[in-house]
Amino acid sequence: MYTVQAPNDVVALDAATGRPFWTYAYTPAPEGRPCCGRVNRGLAILGDTLYMGTIDAHLIAVDAKSGKPLWNTVVANARDRYSITSSPTIVKDKVIIGTGGGDGPIRGYIAAFDAKTGKEVWRFYTIPGPGEPGNDTWSGDSWKTGGVGVWNAGAYHPETNLVFFGTGNPAPDWDGSTRLGDNLYSDSVVALDADTGKL
Repeated sequence: MYTVQAPNDVVALDAATGRPFWTYAYTPAPEGRPCCGRVNRGLAILGDTLYMGTIDAHLIAVDAKSGKPLWNTVVANARDRYSITSSPTIVKDKVIIGTGGGDGPIRGYIAAFDAKTGKEVWRFYTIPGPGEPGNDTWSGDSWKTGGVGVWNAGAYHPETNLVFFGTGNPAPDWDGSTRLGDNLYSDSVVALDADTGKL
């Protein structure tokens, strides 16, 4: 059985007795300071590989038998207030994860990574940029730092090949005067093509 302990340790246990087999301990960078606690909401597994997001916005693959790291990909820059607190979502040969940090001045996104190499395959911004549908729902340049993090894992529907993610609040969350409009795609559910990331 595999589980996590805060902030970013992976623990392999004997499911019958609870005896630990191994622990993979990841030390996040000092700038990995999520707004709301050093939270880790779990792992994903594909074959013999475990996947974990970290509070300093990395995605890590760990060998499920030995606990040895296989690759470590920087998803976003923790210095810019990005984090990852959700468990990844596995779809086919991809690991899909959303960025946290939406209470700060980030531009949130969901990204897919190759499960074997950790290379980014596609990226969908939860705040549309200029020329994209919905960008006009953000006043001025507020779309650049409007938050809209992703705090939980996605869900996959194989018949439509869509992955669904809930998105968080816009930022700043207490005073919307600098981000007038409906602020898409905050506080929403987005459905993305699992192969391309297209909305």
